[in-house]
Amino acid sequence: MTYQALAEIHTVVIHCAATRSSADIGAAEIDQWHKARGWSGIGYHRVIRRNGGVENGRMFTQRGAHVAGNNTNTIGICMVGGVGDHDIVEDNFTPLQWISLEQELRNAITLFPNLKKICGHRDYSPDLNGDGLITPNEWTKGCPSFEVSQYLHQIGLDNYV
Repeated sequence: MTYQALAEIHTVVIHCAATRSSADIGAAEIDQWHKARGWSGIGYHRVIRRNGGVENGRMFTQRGAHVAGNNTNTIGICMVGGVGDHDIVEDNFTPLQWISLEQELRNAITLFPNLKKICGHRDYSPDLNGDGLITPNEWTKGCPSFEVSQYLHQIGLDNYV
């Protein structure tokens, strides 16, 4: 991987797999799902399993396929889980997943010298009322099932909101 490729990444987008807490899946299953949708393969760069294990998806030098119209200069990290009964958005992530997510974000800050922003997939929803904020009534999806800006504040990464 070249320095130039790393320098081009400026945003990390956090996703959820939209699976129930009982679903123990990983990058291989998501790769199959994405291929079934006609994609070349998994759209995320990292997948965090229920046990906290981190699996590789796409290489960082490979453009992601995780935020329509916003895949250039971004990487996608997907946490397995994120919905409850009846596919309702639910923050059902395990303590080990939270530990791994923080580690992945801190690694990204070190690895990508021009990283400026960490956000959730739903933060790419349109600002329908033009007030500069993406509020719950404007979300086109609930992914990643938690408020990323609040999480970043909790772990001391406010500079990346």
